[in-house]
Amino acid sequence: VMKTITTLVAAAALSVLSFGAFAIPVSASGSTLDSTEANIAAQAKAAGASSYIITSARQANGVYMTAELNK
Repeated sequence: VMKTITTLVAAAALSVLSFGAFAIPVSASGSTLDSTEANIAAQAKAAGASSYIITSARQANGVYMTAELNK
């Protein structure tokens, strides 16, 4: 039982570390939401990411967007 608990704790710690190691933060700016997201998509493709998640977007005198790339 103790060996199983130790194994589960170690696996959980490794999965948290490996998940954090593959989330790469990026940012982009542009004149429209579409052009800024296209910039994020291009960065994801260049980094070999399998997907990206937009974490924030603001529009004032242009658009600023941040995202996390997932490998």
